[in-house]
Amino acid sequence: GTITKTFNTVYHKYPMLSLGNTYSQEELEDFDARVAKGLDDEHYTYFCELKFDGVSISLIYENGVLVRGVTRGDGIRGDDVTANVKTIRSIPLMVKGKDIPPLFEVRGEVFMPKHVFNQLNKEREDIGEERYANARNTTSGTLKMQDSSEVARRKLNCFVYFLMMDNIKTKTHEECIHLLETWKFNVSRTYQQCKDLHAVLAYINHWESRRQELPLETDGVVIKVNRLAQQQQLGYTAKSPRWAIAYKYKAESTSTRLNNITYQVGRTGAVTPVAELEPVFLAGTTVKRASLHNANEIARLDLHIGDYVFVEKGGDIIPKVTGVDLNKRNAETASVVYVDKCPECGTKLVRAAGEAAFYCPNVNGCPPQIRGRIEHFIQRKAMDIDSLGEKTIEQLYSLGMVTSPADLYDLRKEDLLKLEGFKAKSADNLLKGIMKSKTIPFENVLFGIGIRYVGKTVAEKLTRYFKTIDNIASASKEELLAAPEVGEKIAESVFEFFRSPENRNEIERLKIAGLNFVSTATEPEKESDILANKSFVISGVFQHYERDQLQELIIKNGGRILSSVSGKLDYLLAGDNMGPSKREKAEKLKVKIISEQDFENLMKGHSH
Repeated sequence: GTITKTFNTVYHKYPMLSLGNTYSQEELEDFDARVAKGLDDEHYTYFCELKFDGVSISLIYENGVLVRGVTRGDGIRGDDVTANVKTIRSIPLMVKGKDIPPLFEVRGEVFMPKHVFNQLNKEREDIGEERYANARNTTSGTLKMQDSSEVARRKLNCFVYFLMMDNIKTKTHEECIHLLETWKFNVSRTYQQCKDLHAVLAYINHWESRRQELPLETDGVVIKVNRLAQQQQLGYTAKSPRWAIAYKYKAESTSTRLNNITYQVGRTGAVTPVAELEPVFLAGTTVKRASLHNANEIARLDLHIGDYVFVEKGGDIIPKVTGVDLNKRNAETASVVYVDKCPECGTKLVRAAGEAAFYCPNVNGCPPQIRGRIEHFIQRKAMDIDSLGEKTIEQLYSLGMVTSPADLYDLRKEDLLKLEGFKAKSADNLLKGIMKSKTIPFENVLFGIGIRYVGKTVAEKLTRYFKTIDNIASASKEELLAAPEVGEKIAESVFEFFRSPENRNEIERLKIAGLNFVSTATEPEKESDILANKSFVISGVFQHYERDQLQELIIKNGGRILSSVSGKLDYLLAGDNMGPSKREKAEKLKVKIISEQDFENLMKGHSH
């Protein structure tokens, strides 16, 4: 764990110690012998829980109210991420019930469920961003974000596993877990009391074969002495408790030879290196290739062709290279030098400031970029032309029939009959699918066009806000920034996209083909004029509303949403963890800053 400079640092009341690790039955037997000796052979039982691969968190409650969430950090002190923790729905903001102690601490593991992580990576691919390497690092990065609304959007979860307070009434760790459950904390139901080491080993074996079925990554089992008095009797070493230990499952990894590094070019021009491996069997499948992410990763690993590399298969389906076996390195080989020209079209690669990936800038002449844009355009979330597959696109492209999405709408039956495997019926089906796509809503079309950083959600917001493609194309950066969900990076990307003559020409051709470029989405039905002519900027996280709900309420009642603070703004609606720059700017411009409660009063017709 590390401390960052952007969050307040808080000392833990009780240090968050790490656990000793074991990797074999023999080591567990040694641990069990130490426990027996430390307790003078008094009877004891164990409590077993799965060890989840997330980010450890300490939650402090005063009078039943969550007052602080702190990361593990270095174990002595961590980052105060309270505002971000409050967005995690499985963490209670308030604990209700009988005999709630005035002060208590709960520890848990914050994680990103596998399906959320995979969906996030899919969304990033859709908008031309690099995939995240693993769920744990993504969780850690998410907890350290400055924008709590983005944290909320990422749907983090938390399993709690420990309760601490003075004068605790419970006698065992198991009773503490049951108490946390009655207080509505989220506890993984995979725990089990084990009467002896034999039962502990059975628990370990049971989950080793089933852990892939869980919604999150687990890398082992935590074994604790169950009785709290016995925990105290056993005590601590400088680094870890003597009454608990972790058993680590073997990572699903292996070693194999790196034969080559090849480079893939995506539809946005991003160049991704791929390790070409000597085929090896790993986690039930034969692995021939593994992800290397970007140039930084190749430099970090200091790869040489011919190296024996360690390959791991985690929760992500794609295997990755995690290290090099330096003992087997041939001294005569040299470090891999990243390509400087596009492997597909030979154009010199570029790398934007602050970006990890290199890009091929030859947007309209690089074959995989062109094919990739067509594949993106026809996908289900865009134009939904399901009778058009990758092989057909490859044929259409190589024969020069389709080099842009607009060309699809010029295809005739006789063109298709020239393709391998196409008969009259399959040609008719494809033409029907292309015709049907003309009825697809504007937000799908905008997403399908493939503007960098414009995913499905942003496309929906832009079409609802601007109504027509012409309004989007002619919008200034400032006007784009006023749309919901649009930040500097997206505004810049959309603005630049429509400055390109090739892109504008493509849009004109798609218009002529008859695609939808006007939004039919209606604004929320007006309920009152109570906020008429009033403008709002919404920032931070709110107790009773999501930001989208607040936006809808304001629009339904006659108000307008702006994205940035200016002298023309009426109200800055401020939630928890609002960025300091917005507040300072509002104060300087004498813009009214209102709380959630003030906003509710406004809605009731009370002036502010």
